[in-house]
Amino acid sequence: MDAEAAPKLSVVIPAYGSEQIIAELFNRLETVLTEDPEVNGSYEIIVVCDHSPDGTWSVIRSEAAKRPKVKGVLLRMNAGQHNALMAGFARARGRIIVTMDDDLQHAPADIPKLLAGIAAGHDVVFARFKNRNHAAWKVFGSKFNNLVAGYLMNKPSSLYLSPFRAMKADICADILTYSGPYVYVDGLILSVTRNIGTVDVDHYERHAGVSRYGLKKSISLWLKMATGFSLVPLRLTSLMGVAISCLGFVMAILLIIQKLTIDVMPIGWSSLIVTLLIIGGFQLLALGMLGEYLGRVLLTINSRPQYVIAESVGFPPATSGTGKA
Repeated sequence: MDAEAAPKLSVVIPAYGSEQIIAELFNRLETVLTEDPEVNGSYEIIVVCDHSPDGTWSVIRSEAAKRPKVKGVLLRMNAGQHNALMAGFARARGRIIVTMDDDLQHAPADIPKLLAGIAAGHDVVFARFKNRNHAAWKVFGSKFNNLVAGYLMNKPSSLYLSPFRAMKADICADILTYSGPYVYVDGLILSVTRNIGTVDVDHYERHAGVSRYGLKKSISLWLKMATGFSLVPLRLTSLMGVAISCLGFVMAILLIIQKLTIDVMPIGWSSLIVTLLIIGGFQLLALGMLGEYLGRVLLTINSRPQYVIAESVGFPPATSGTGKA
């Protein structure tokens, strides 16, 4: 399509386990984006179904047949939220791209606030939630993730990394140059721009159903950030090795002094075993960290795809395919 036909806004939504929610999400998005004077009905909604086990894709396909601005992508295998976003980014034509979750905890009515931040001159605008309707462990994990991101990726302390965000199309194009299989969108954003703003919004209860974004996926996302955008974990491992070696030398000197000043040395079986366990555990930790980095390098070299598309609706046939790493 030519540039003149491109919409002002693309809303990209990864969908998983949202069979009972997605139609209502479309209703609210259409109301907001049709009435907003800045968008004025010039938008598209791209929903990427991340191989959801329920009927989410059937609902998306049905709704896309009735709503010309709704487009859907079905991934052949579950790729993860951030990889699914890349599938949507590759097909978004809007001058501004908004990402949000599929559970209506992010209110479509707050999209104009994000767009106002872009209009004010920011490349990217994140929603900062005044409250969180998540389980306590998720809230703690999110705070921990933001704290670690500040150290690993030099993220400003005032910036909250949220999946509810808006960005300019050229930032999205820069993100798409990343071809590795382990995608962390916020890390990619921080690697291409620091002109980032935030807006305060409310966080709502899930509209229906139960979230399937569990602890395992949260840990996997954290590892993507830790090992994909920083060498700090490896450097910390090296520093810990130096510290333990220094401690060993100090203990050796103390034992020599003790041997020279005390006729009978204490047996010390317990202290020996504890020392061996600590050093052995650290060695395994270091090997595991190296293995994590090497494994990711191997999969990247072997061109593991970011995602594989099984089916799409609302797109020309050429948009189907595979996200190559």
